[in-house]
Parts: sequence; structure tokens; C-alpha cells
Amino acid sequence: MTELIELPGGRFRMGSDRHYPEEQPAHDRVVEPFAIERHPVTTAQFAEFVAATGYVTVAEQAPDPADFPDADPASLLPGSVVFTPSAAPVDLHDWRVWWRWQPGASWRRPTGTDNLLVARAEHPVVHIAYRDAAAYADWVGRRLPTEAEWEFAASGGLDGQEYAWPGDELRPGGRDMANTWKGRFPYRNDGWGTTSPVGTYPTNGFGLLDMIGNVWERCSDVWVPRHPVSDTAAVDADGRPNLLAPTTSPQVMRVTKGGSHLCAPEYCRRYRPAARSAQSDDSATSHLGFRCVV
Repeated sequence: MTELIELPGGRFRMGSDRHYPEEQPAHDRVVEPFAIERHPVTTAQFAEFVAATGYVTVAEQAPDPADFPDADPASLLPGSVVFTPSAAPVDLHDWRVWWRWQPGASWRRPTGTDNLLVARAEHPVVHIAYRDAAAYADWVGRRLPTEAEWEFAASGGLDGQEYAWPGDELRPGGRDMANTWKGRFPYRNDGWGTTSPVGTYPTNGFGLLDMIGNVWERCSDVWVPRHPVSDTAAVDADGRPNLLAPTTSPQVMRVTKGGSHLCAPEYCRRYRPAARSAQSDDSATSHLGFRCVV
């Protein structure tokens, strides 16, 4: 079980007015003391959970034909979405160029073909749907973090800073601080090009690993397009999104945080604590993982 880091909680500056609209508005938020896992859940740790419980992830189950009435039932195979670099520069407005549906892809086989359990044992587990993450968290007696808790932890005590480390540079002094895209997206990467073992990069000010880059991490909050800080938004008394509020999506969308190894300056500058993205509960991709809190 991953080591927990105790955090004091308190008031901090959440969100940003300098980047993407969904990060706005920057505002003061208060979180209570909590503890968070030092690093994302690894493939080896998730394998222990599966061995103990027999759990089968969403990606390992065939899609329900009722959800795809126009599809050939023979094509509805277990699988997940896998990043595939292009051979040359492409239109960055069309994400379908570098993502593909891969039958057989799951946490056991991140690429859909090779069994990489041993090779990636210490990498963050990927291809994790929300139900999968919640089931693991329940098994270890923990839960998924709220967005505010996650962002507070990622800041490392640097209130209002651009990154999770001091200064305003992505690579201060040329040093890589996180596993993000190096090169030209999505066809040339001079870095890992995939996930990296946890602990490859420096900790933040709270002693936490991989809060930025490597994999996007699931939070419990239902997605809203801007931070709700008014009385008219679907929030509870603490200003957090109401997890029971209705959504317009057929699949519940929740917040993910931290960016991943695919975040690049020319495409996705979400390698910052304030950055956020939405994923449906049933999504499972090769750059999506999680960690737990208490």
C-alpha cells in the first residue's frame, strides 16, 4: 500500500486566470487536513488488488450492445484507447489522429498487444475507468481526492505559483521536473514517450511524486466548465461541486488533474496544478491513472 503524506490543509489560491477558461476564476479555497498517497497507484499495486479480489476492469469487458445499437456485435470487443504517435506533423485540432481504439488494451496490456506487467510494474497503472479507481480505493480503505484536495497537494505549498516547483519555467535551468512531452507533438518525442516509473522526477514541496505529468489522475468531483464560486452554481456549502447534481452528458464526466506524458507546449499546457480536464466515468486510456487520499 502506498505511503501516505499528511497535509495540513488550509487556505490556498485555486484555479488560474492566465491559461485555459475552465481554470477560471482563480479564487481562495479552504481544504481540511488530509493525507494523500505519495505517488500514483502503480501497476504492481493494482495487480495485488486484482489478485486478491478477482476484479475485472471496464476495459477488460466487452461493450454492452445496447449502448451501440448500430455496431456489429462481433466488433464489440474488450479494449481501450491507446496513444499512437503520428509519422509527421498533423492538424492539432483533430485528436483522432493520435488516438486509436485498441482491442485487448487494458491495465495488463497498455499497448493492447504485449504483456508489460513486469516491465511497467513500477509505472502508474493506466486504462483505469472511474469505477476501477473507486473499487481499488475502497479495497485499501481510502477514497479518491476532491479536485481542491488534489490541487492543494500538487501546489506543494507554493500558493499561486505557475508550476509545482519554484519559478516560472517548465524546465528550470534545463532540468526536467516531470514526465511531459519533449519535442514536437505528436510525432517526435525526445523523452519517455510513455509513462515513466514513479519517482523518476523530483518530489514537490510536500514530498509528493508525479503530481505533474506522467498520467492524468482521477478526482471525485463531477465536471463543471468553470470553478463554481457563486451561490447560483451547483455547489455545496464548501464551494465544491455537488456530486449529485444532474449532468447533461449521458455519461458522468469528472475532473482529472495533473496532465500527462502527452502534454506539450504547442498542444496541451496542462502540466500545472491549476490545470484540469474532463473524462467520462467509463473512459479508460493509456494516460489515465489515479491516487487515493484519506
